[in-house]
Amino acid sequence: MIDSVYFRRAVVAGAVLAVPAALVLAILAALGLIGFLALLAALVFVFVASVVLILTEVVRLGRWEIFIGRLLATGSAAAAAASPAGSPTLLPSLSRYVREGVERLGALTDDIASLEAVIDALPEPLLLLDAKRTIVRANRAAESALGSGLAGYDLSVAIRNPGVLQAADEVLGGGKSERTVEYVDSGEAVERDYLAHLARLPDAAARSPRAIVALHDLTYAKRSDAMRTDFIANVSHELRTPLASLIGFIETLQGPARDAAAARERFLGIMSEQAGRMNRLVDDLLSLSRIELLEHTPPQERVDLEALLAQVIQALEPQAGARKMTIVRRDAAGPLAVWGDRDQLAQVFQNLIDNAVRYGRDGMTIEVETKGHQADEGSGVRTRDSLAVAVIDHGPGIPPEHVPRLTERFYRVDPARSRALGGTGLGLAIVKHIVNRHRGALTIESIEGRGSTFTVFLPLA
Repeated sequence: MIDSVYFRRAVVAGAVLAVPAALVLAILAALGLIGFLALLAALVFVFVASVVLILTEVVRLGRWEIFIGRLLATGSAAAAAASPAGSPTLLPSLSRYVREGVERLGALTDDIASLEAVIDALPEPLLLLDAKRTIVRANRAAESALGSGLAGYDLSVAIRNPGVLQAADEVLGGGKSERTVEYVDSGEAVERDYLAHLARLPDAAARSPRAIVALHDLTYAKRSDAMRTDFIANVSHELRTPLASLIGFIETLQGPARDAAAARERFLGIMSEQAGRMNRLVDDLLSLSRIELLEHTPPQERVDLEALLAQVIQALEPQAGARKMTIVRRDAAGPLAVWGDRDQLAQVFQNLIDNAVRYGRDGMTIEVETKGHQADEGSGVRTRDSLAVAVIDHGPGIPPEHVPRLTERFYRVDPARSRALGGTGLGLAIVKHIVNRHRGALTIESIEGRGSTFTVFLPLA
């Protein structure tokens, strides 16, 4: 059965093809060489013959069109079951060329998919740029470090450092084929150090990538170097006094107090106290160093904060009971999960409650309060997805001039009292760095004579 589309095409083409013959016949009729009936019969014959001839070719071409479409769709000669007649040598050749083309296209698609998987699997951030400095492709590491949905935007959306942007313009502009720039990304709560390597790619299609930006994270290495330097400086400074005391007592015990039993007992007690202080100091310094080393990497563990707080409070109740203090848990809201490192979060609340016990008044009440989803305007944490936990004491309070510096290393409001109570001056510094690693915030409010409130904001899981 002939398709109506083919028939219409044949009729139109037959009519056009019959026009020259019709003109010749009209001229002959005008000259009287043929009669009207002969003219009409000749015109009908020419038209019908033209339509039949053209219809045959149109149908055959239509079948070739269907056949080629099936070949392109299947990539094999299986479509030849309905192949058009004729051209026995053309059919195998056409089938082979189409099949080879489809196979090459499939292999190219597989290669592209493999390259995409390789780019995504690379552990370091990678960006591909076109000639206009627009990001064409960003791997998973780049979207994790710089933000998602970068494709289609200018490089300045992902990297705001002027040195990197200038280097990209030079590489894309035909200047140096490669550039390396070291810069600091201050976009997050914790600064990250990067080494950006930019290289021009060979020219290809107009929309193909023209340059590559590879980022190497130097944060870990730089933090390690800085911490080694700080550790040596801090240890040498803080250990100098207790070491000098130990050396002096040892010399006294070896000399004038060799046979003095009372002096020996007193000096040994002091030496034990100084050695314990040095041990606590080294432990806190090592703990702070480990925290700073991982500060740029936020934890991904779900932690039940209510269960953790209950455990910390239970552990500190004997210490509080020795001073007739009471630790009260207020507004417990049941299981509440936050993103965090359980051990580090336990250290945060242990340090805060321990400080309240150490520096508070005998017999006072220490409150541990959950503030739900509230957040201080200056905390830097969004209200709707954060949890606030406050440790409230009713102690002597802290003079306002000291509050801004409380989280500095070795800063003490009353150095003599702090040392006498066994403090190292690192507790709140440790709290600050742990909270920073958790992308949270710490606020301190204090009124002399009425007490202090230390509030930790943490992102809800």
